[in-house]
Amino acid sequence: MPKIPKVILLIETSRACGRGMLLGISKYSHLYGPWTFYRIPLFYRELHRKKETISDLKDWGSDGIIMGDTFYPTKVQKGREIIKMGLPIIAIANEPEIPGVVNVIANNDKIGQMAAEHLLERGFRHLAYCGFDDIFWSVERSESFASRIAKTGFKTHFYKQAKFRGKHLWKNEQLLMADWLKALPKPVGLMACNDDRGQQVIDACKLAGLKIPDEVAIIAVDNDELVCGLTDPPLSSINLNFERAGYESAELLDKLMAGEKMENQSIIVQATHIVTRQSTDILAIEDRDVAEAVRFIRKHAKEPVQVGDVLNVVMVSRRSLERRFRRVLGRSVHDEIRRVRIEQVARMLMETNLSISQIALDLGYPGVDHIARNFRREKAMSPLTYRKRYGRK
Repeated sequence: MPKIPKVILLIETSRACGRGMLLGISKYSHLYGPWTFYRIPLFYRELHRKKETISDLKDWGSDGIIMGDTFYPTKVQKGREIIKMGLPIIAIANEPEIPGVVNVIANNDKIGQMAAEHLLERGFRHLAYCGFDDIFWSVERSESFASRIAKTGFKTHFYKQAKFRGKHLWKNEQLLMADWLKALPKPVGLMACNDDRGQQVIDACKLAGLKIPDEVAIIAVDNDELVCGLTDPPLSSINLNFERAGYESAELLDKLMAGEKMENQSIIVQATHIVTRQSTDILAIEDRDVAEAVRFIRKHAKEPVQVGDVLNVVMVSRRSLERRFRRVLGRSVHDEIRRVRIEQVARMLMETNLSISQIALDLGYPGVDHIARNFRREKAMSPLTYRKRYGRK
């Protein structure tokens, strides 16, 4: 009878990251297992004031570990004691990468760029970032966000946490954040480093008497539907493919447990798309004709819209609208139609199992070649490559 692998899961489940990772791990186990898992639910740990010790983990006789930094023995050690056990380990790196193990890391560069482009596409010329000054992934996202904004010639306003750590407690910090938000030029498009920070920004806006999204539009990261839905208004967020990362983590751990050697390998959590909710559901475009044209294009993203259809809505000359589009958005009307349509294609590639030919038919494209050509122009890769990289496993 074949041996059933025992895998320790030290993954926190209160956030989308952990839940998505566990879902991906379970899918791999169902397909290629079975595996037996060791996992103590958070409520049980708190009820018994229990923290997993090295002794507990050794006693279970496991074959591999997937762990997040919430469960590291100390922040300084970063799991060194667990690593000394000599077991195959996949580490979800919420801190700088741990040497000697496979790390799961987010593509923070792309995350920052996506947030910046989302706000720029809505016409914002005043941009801001709110994160955590002492957390490396927040800093990386802020740098990427600001770099993309700088390419347009605009400036990013940064929220700076108080140096006195007692001020970081939310009951103290919300007053400081409210004052910072009130001082920003309006309207402002703001990126929060994650959904939890985004929720805090929304609360601080309410304290400051600021309207969302009219004065402050907010986009965050993780797309935790629970957190985003609990905010008022609901929070727009960048979706990260944690489920795929969980599947790939289990796949790689399986190889490590089988004796394969892998050095300096990382699993990248990819940003796939933006779920737009009320917190950024606005066009901060002063030119009313351009704003109306953009609304029409986005509303009809699933239809083969032509420039003439847009002109029928705004009732201005093509030459005038083209000139104003380039001044406000930096692209032509046709470019905007193509961009919005390809974003719809990308979403269908990620969220459905429809063939590319069926997607082309549903969206009114003349054929697969046409959709592939436009897709490659916008995304710098083929639809098939995009699906393999960002779609469901």
